[in-house]
Amino acid sequence: MKSEQHELYEYARRRIKQKKRVYFHFVLLFLAGIFLFIATKVFNFNQDAHWHIWLITAWLFLFILHFIKVFITDRFMDKNWEREQIDRLVALQEKKIAELSDQINEEPPTK
Repeated sequence: MKSEQHELYEYARRRIKQKKRVYFHFVLLFLAGIFLFIATKVFNFNQDAHWHIWLITAWLFLFILHFIKVFITDRFMDKNWEREQIDRLVALQEKKIAELSDQINEEPPTK
């Protein structure tokens, strides 16, 4: 029982760390976006190029990928999912090995 509790604790700790990183990434994106907007619009820093829009868009795309990984993909593809997939594949392999061994045992010996 102690091992299961430790595993649950480690899973919860890892998920909290992932979520904390996503929130930090969002705050950093938000503050950097505001800074880039102010630098371009208020201080007229290279205003004609619109480079800040491209930079914020690329960063937003990376944030969305990070968000999807943490809140969608990792939610259902955790260790339990991995174990189920491994058990299913091992069972398929054992079934094929048993079928091949039955075929070998059924064949008459060649003279």
